[in-house]
Amino acid sequence: MTQELIKTATHTVEYSDEHPEGIVTAIDTSHLVIEDDLPVDNFQSAQQQRLLIDALYSAQAIPLPFIAEADVGVFYQLKGDPIVPDVLLSLGVKRAEDFSQRDNRTYFVWQFGKVPDVCIEIVSNQEGDELSLSPKSQRRGKARGKKDIYAQIGVPYYVVFDPLRQLQGESDMQGALLRVWTISPTGYAELTPPPGIASPGESVWLDGIGLGLTLWQGPFEEETSRLWLRWCDPQGQIFPTGAEGQAAARQQAKTERQRAEIERQRAETERQRADRLAEKLKELGIDPDTL
Repeated sequence: MTQELIKTATHTVEYSDEHPEGIVTAIDTSHLVIEDDLPVDNFQSAQQQRLLIDALYSAQAIPLPFIAEADVGVFYQLKGDPIVPDVLLSLGVKRAEDFSQRDNRTYFVWQFGKVPDVCIEIVSNQEGDELSLSPKSQRRGKARGKKDIYAQIGVPYYVVFDPLRQLQGESDMQGALLRVWTISPTGYAELTPPPGIASPGESVWLDGIGLGLTLWQGPFEEETSRLWLRWCDPQGQIFPTGAEGQAAARQQAKTERQRAEIERQRAETERQRADRLAEKLKELGIDPDTL
């Protein structure tokens, strides 16, 4: 049997007597930039990313395996830049064991066999192209915004959260703070109601992944209360982070200790009352044990 390996810019093809047409045995990704070490743009985005990811793993809201990550490139083509959601969620997949291998350190769609199920963008300025191309991107010659790209590659759910009200034009959020789209045969169809979601407590259910999203006002990692995007159940109840779960467990334990102390004090009071009654009966010449 004769074999020949031909290395191209995109993949390695093996030709053999059994497969004269050639079969792809490896994909060369050395030309792709998978790690550029760019920082997260602000505190708001950094905290929001941690909140969304932490709750999924800590609360066990969905079964393993799944990948929830922030600022990881989604490579859907061998030529061109990846798209980098602020947060992605992909069900039914897991990371490779060996991160020393370059191809195991990012989200290659052809490696995982699927696109992420949810891609979330957290708006921090007017230049992120979340819904439409910014003037800056247009000057650079970009042709499509993130929503169009996610729709093209078939991401089932696309989420835009605009906590600082940066995108409130007629073609963007239109007064909403949260909008969610789901894929359809003709592209994205909005899943949130027409006005979108703008108030804490409102939620939207993503049936395909068994999770909901809601706006929540409260403290996270510090005492200051802010508006956050949270995962929730069908009733809109948020899934706690690890710290929140531990705090709830400590509070429950404290409540149980307090309840036990109250019961102990009540029993002691009853015992003392019974002792006084017994003494009184004895003073009257009555043996309390005969009653």
